[in-house]
Amino acid sequence: MKRLSRTKKRILLLYCIAAVLMLGATLSGLLLGSVRLSPKELFDAAFGGGRENSAARIFWYVRFPRVAAALLCGGALALSGAVIQGVLANRLASPSIVGVNSGAGLAVTLCAAFGVLGGWRLSACAFLGAFLAVLIISLGAQKWGASRGTVILMGVALNALFGAISDSVTVFFPDLAILRNDFKIGDFSAVTYPKLIPAAAVILVASLLLLLLSGKLDVLTLGEEQARSLGMNTGVMRVIFLILSALLAGAAVSVAGLLSFVGLLVPHAVRRTAGGNSHLLPLSLLFGAGFVALCDALSRFLFAPYEIPVGILMAFLGAPFFLFILIKGKGGEKLHD
Repeated sequence: MKRLSRTKKRILLLYCIAAVLMLGATLSGLLLGSVRLSPKELFDAAFGGGRENSAARIFWYVRFPRVAAALLCGGALALSGAVIQGVLANRLASPSIVGVNSGAGLAVTLCAAFGVLGGWRLSACAFLGAFLAVLIISLGAQKWGASRGTVILMGVALNALFGAISDSVTVFFPDLAILRNDFKIGDFSAVTYPKLIPAAAVILVASLLLLLLSGKLDVLTLGEEQARSLGMNTGVMRVIFLILSALLAGAAVSVAGLLSFVGLLVPHAVRRTAGGNSHLLPLSLLFGAGFVALCDALSRFLFAPYEIPVGILMAFLGAPFFLFILIKGKGGEKLHD
């Protein structure tokens, strides 16, 4: 009982830290930028009712959609990463590493080539691209008997293939070159409501469903035979989880571009502190949202008046972390604890 009490206290502390991180990141993102807003200006802009002065326009048309996009996309990618890691039984798997983000990115590039730059069609196509990638990886892991290291190599190959196809599209549609370059890095500077709202609806619904099914994911991660002995139809549940994770990744990519390492770094850190229990998914969602929103605020604040794309900052943070867990786990062989 004493040990259980300590566990509950640790989990509660993690939720409090996640809440503080999200609140701090949200306020920083709303207040900081090339034009700084005071807390009073922020309050008046949000609750004053008018949108005619400059502070209100900055808040409603620049800061608010950007911060909302960072929170939603960060939570979506972290949650998607936690699910993919559980389904594939591989702690090195994440949407950016196994090709899920690249599949969604290819679909978005093709949509842009035909003039679809926002709305439900873009989110739907991004989902289809993400699901294609996750389906290929899942088949490799389950049907072809691929090892965990091989799954990662398959993801590298898919990333290269989808990236090459996307780059080829820009050859035939040169106007996409600048858009494609920003998209590959990952950024929130061009977020608009027509692009954000459909993706937000998808992210909220898929996240809610995954949180409701978090107990099923715990059972699935026990192993194929044990999950079946407990009465679970593992094939159906695996497809459901992969569809929902692809929805999350596709919607996030359609808004933010190819943000790297969120789906790897955040779930891994949460699992190390909270364990692989029913709190893994909600904590990954909260910490992912706060982490990306904080990185976006820092990308605007650290080099003001210049701004670097948030994807660059996240790559600087994520790449060393990936190398660390890769070396520590010796290529993934020890990452199944």
